[in-house]
Amino acid sequence: MGSTGVSTTIALGAGVAGSIQIALLGLLGQRVGELETAAFAFVLTAVAGVVILLAARRSLAGIGQALHEPAWLWLGGLAGVFVVTAIIVTGPRIGIVATSALLIAGQLGAAMVIDRFGWLGVEKVSIGWERLVGLSLLVAGALLTLRR
Repeated sequence: MGSTGVSTTIALGAGVAGSIQIALLGLLGQRVGELETAAFAFVLTAVAGVVILLAARRSLAGIGQALHEPAWLWLGGLAGVFVVTAIIVTGPRIGIVATSALLIAGQLGAAMVIDRFGWLGVEKVSIGWERLVGLSLLVAGALLTLRR
């Protein structure tokens, strides 16, 4: 399998994991509190990340290197805090499908703007009618998932 196949498989697996994450963290949030669940998830993620880094690189030097990069790049990590906290709050209220659909619609809408203008250091990618139609259909589908 080439790098595209591997990347596709990993991305699909992450999508499946994301749906499971919404369900499990939503349930945990109902049992112990939403903010408590978010904090627990972040601690667990940090520990797992350090273990994986040590197993793969046998060093924590990469963490030190990240601390010497521009602080605005760290916003990617803080965005994760918002995403996880948002799914803990919204999953039990609007359901896993609606939460996932709205998250993906927002993500793709922002991605399209970031690509178009080359923001955050990415290469500019034009927006054709196909992308606009695709995003419009996705947003419409996401809104339809709110109906129960």
